Amino acid sequence: MTDNIPLQPVRRPKRHDSKHRNGCCPWSRCCGIGDFRPRTVWLGHPEKREQRYPRNVINNQKYNFFTFLPGVLFNQFKYFFNLYFLLLACSQFVEELRLGALYTYWVPLGLVLFITIMREAVDEIRCYLRDKEVNSQIYSKLSMRGNDLLSFTGSCFLRTDQLDGETDWKLRLPVACTQRLPTATDLLQIRSYVYAEEPNIDIHNFIGTFTREDGDPPVNESLSIENTLWASTVIASGTVVGVVIYTGKELRSVMNTSNPRHKVGLFDLEVNCLTKILFGALVVVSLVMVALQHFAGRWYLQIFRFLLLFSHIVPISLRVNLDMGKMVFSWMIKKDSKIPGTVVRASTIPEQLGRISYLLTDKTGTLTQNEMVFRRLHLGTVAYGMDSMDEVQSHVFSAYTQPTHDLPASRAPAATKVRKTISSRVHEAVKAIALVHNVTPVYEANGVTDQAEAEQHYEDTCRVYQASSPDEVSLVQWTESVGLTLVGRDQSSMQLRTPTGQILNFTILQIFPFTYESKRMGIIVRDESTGEITFYMKGADVVMAGIVQYNDWLEEECGNMAREGLRVLVVSKKSLTEEQYQDFEARYVQAKLSVHDRSLKVATVIESLEMEMELLCLTGVEDQLQTDVRPTLEILRNAGIKVWMLTGDKLETATCTAKNAHLITRNQDIHIFRPVTTRGEAHLELNAFRRKHDCALVISGDSLEVCLKYYEYEFMELACQCPAVVCCRCTPTQKAQIVRLLQERTGKLTCAVGDGGNDVSMIQEADCGVGVEGKEGKQASLAADFSVTQFKHLGRLLMVHGRNSYKRSAALSQFVIHRSLCISTMQAVFSSVFYFASVPLYQGFLIIGYSTVYTMFPVFSLVLDKDVKSEVAMLYPELYKDLLKGRPLSFKTFLIWVLISIYQGSIIMYGAMLLFESEFVHIVAISFTSLILTELLMVALTIQTWHWLMIVGELLSLACYVASLVFLHEFIDVYFITTVSFLWKVTVITLVSCLPLYILKYLRRRFSPPNYSKLTS
Repeated sequence: MTDNIPLQPVRRPKRHDSKHRNGCCPWSRCCGIGDFRPRTVWLGHPEKREQRYPRNVINNQKYNFFTFLPGVLFNQFKYFFNLYFLLLACSQFVEELRLGALYTYWVPLGLVLFITIMREAVDEIRCYLRDKEVNSQIYSKLSMRGNDLLSFTGSCFLRTDQLDGETDWKLRLPVACTQRLPTATDLLQIRSYVYAEEPNIDIHNFIGTFTREDGDPPVNESLSIENTLWASTVIASGTVVGVVIYTGKELRSVMNTSNPRHKVGLFDLEVNCLTKILFGALVVVSLVMVALQHFAGRWYLQIFRFLLLFSHIVPISLRVNLDMGKMVFSWMIKKDSKIPGTVVRASTIPEQLGRISYLLTDKTGTLTQNEMVFRRLHLGTVAYGMDSMDEVQSHVFSAYTQPTHDLPASRAPAATKVRKTISSRVHEAVKAIALVHNVTPVYEANGVTDQAEAEQHYEDTCRVYQASSPDEVSLVQWTESVGLTLVGRDQSSMQLRTPTGQILNFTILQIFPFTYESKRMGIIVRDESTGEITFYMKGADVVMAGIVQYNDWLEEECGNMAREGLRVLVVSKKSLTEEQYQDFEARYVQAKLSVHDRSLKVATVIESLEMEMELLCLTGVEDQLQTDVRPTLEILRNAGIKVWMLTGDKLETATCTAKNAHLITRNQDIHIFRPVTTRGEAHLELNAFRRKHDCALVISGDSLEVCLKYYEYEFMELACQCPAVVCCRCTPTQKAQIVRLLQERTGKLTCAVGDGGNDVSMIQEADCGVGVEGKEGKQASLAADFSVTQFKHLGRLLMVHGRNSYKRSAALSQFVIHRSLCISTMQAVFSSVFYFASVPLYQGFLIIGYSTVYTMFPVFSLVLDKDVKSEVAMLYPELYKDLLKGRPLSFKTFLIWVLISIYQGSIIMYGAMLLFESEFVHIVAISFTSLILTELLMVALTIQTWHWLMIVGELLSLACYVASLVFLHEFIDVYFITTVSFLWKVTVITLVSCLPLYILKYLRRRFSPPNYSKLTS
């Protein structure tokens, strides 16, 4: 059974993050395909279809050809900032309100819109091409009468990494009653149908039935998750025939993917708030000016003229400067040689990286490499590590080379008896590990040996292992390294090869697969050479402790190995007589035929065997961490960022990884949230958790769902106080829900990191989404705002680039506001002196040049400023913690810059009027020149680390102003500016406006230096 599986062995990743994920027409609900309902699918008879289903395409675009321009413009003008400037520009078409040339208002606005439209167009084109690539994949149909069957044959192993984050290979079984048909096309000739449950988000379960009506009697077979292949999974080995059950928006992968949201940075919202305050100040100043005129004449027109006259209070160049700054920050991130391969896909929010409070990360492939390595074999009295595996190998070798008869005990030395005992125990442990698993060896042609020959002769060089868990593979690979090799397996038998080359044959009688509830797996095998029947079992220590015979070392050693970050499995065995097994089999088959409470009855029968089992050994495997995960997590923790791990993996695996990565430190207690299913259980467990202090939390997805359903506020309040949180068995939707709740409950910025398709929802929901390119494909990388190649690059991305982007954006925005407030203050002083006339102080090119060629380069060069070197920022992540309070851009710093602007604007304007000589044009020359010089000096005062481009910008701007004076004779007296009188007056005014601020800066750094200055000194 399949959603939509490609024929290729490897599938290109696809994104399911659109607003219209079904890819259908907008009227799909009217067509009767909007509601999710169960369905009956007839094989080869599409005319019997009872309802319509979505088309099998995806569409991730935000706009189409007709809605692109209106949509982009609406998204721009729904913000106050841009709407204000649009109304301002439109007002200049009214003759009575016009204060200057139209280009002085329309050119800056047009530039902002042009940059935005081009950026959106590029994003839409890229999205369209990605969708086209996925939707163009070719499938083969057996039925020519409808889209019912896809051409696959046989059973298979499945990779689900793009769906649930697990790279384990999962075995998928065919429907038993169809295996007797001669060919696949015979499926179309029989009268049969599939009944499937309604589409839902549960990727771990499926309920359905397969019915064949032309049989005598009719065959009715139940279907489960083992018969399904969901979309976004890959057939790793084998081929199958499947009937299409779900398509389009009904796919499990699509239903587990949330709609993408248009991310607006917190910094942009804060700037938008400040512009509203400035707009309020603009209205107040305009009303005051008209009130001082006693509302004479057509006062309402005067209000509009003053609104236009003081419009520079809200700087139109602010948005241009910030957008260009974001582009520079994004370019710096991409060009950083210390984080190669990093890609910025959302260039609008780089400053968000500087204020992250919560980091939510995936486990498999993000923190770990998903490569299990066998580290420890413990027999109770003796343990074998990586440096003593040769001893294990010698024990296994001796077990198969010794004579079958032993020496009498009386004739054997005591030491020999001990060696035999240890050798026998090691051999039994290795043999058990080699048998109790779900690993299948597969032989592939290697260019020298073809597949059939390799399989016949068990060629080691052609063999690869397939399993539903990487630690299963690591255990089988370890038994091969010590001499006992798994060389063959099918559904009913298994073959092992001894160190001497002998093939041991075992018949598989029963398999009890691992489940999250049971936390163990078992197998019953018959040794073909001796006829012995043995029940082997392995599982987590918490459940195996009550199954194995009493011992005094299991709990202690399991704890020791777990503290080393190893995944511990307890291995045991039990010998069965033929009568015991026959009795068990009869009860087991009867339980499986039950209709009601089948799982409970089956579990009860199996538990009758799980008593007084012989403890053989403990195994410890380690999931290799990504490079420098531990120091990176340490940096993030010292920076004040709380790290939560959200994974679809098992609780034990997640807990071990959290310890190994030092996400949970050695001196921290761990509270493992008990499984809860009811409100009462959740209440009791939350009360127990409340009594813990400074304790890391580990909780499963099922318990999390119950807690959020009944006690959302209480749970989030407690969880946010934890130093670390681990959520295991999380669905993709739950991951996104946790991110959303953190944002709502704390108001803090979140960053989500993942590498698989199951992380896309979380990445898109977070304020900053970071995708890691890894073994699970590029789906997360393509959906993320930022893409990195390794988890360790996250440290530099946040500590260096995030911090610099935020501080530079804050400095740039406040300086642009200061620049505009200065000239607006001068205009207010000028108008008040000249009887509150609504006449502009500067006209034409002077007003355009002031915010462009005369001051643009020095002001924009602030994007290159930095308070500390990148090495210092990485060495002292505590510097990042200061930014979480939002101090670089706050109402306090805003007010300081407002006061500075009012002081400097007033000094320049009053000074010019006091010192000017007979003509008004001298006021313009003195004040404007002093204003330009003041701005250049203020940039120099603000800069903390000089860059050669800053010096170039200062000199270039000054040179542009001096050179342009030749062409500005309409506004400035060229002869006057060459006199000594002009020079000393400009010098005095400029010094009075800037020198006090330089003195204040020196005193502040001398007596109350900031944190970073202590490090730089």
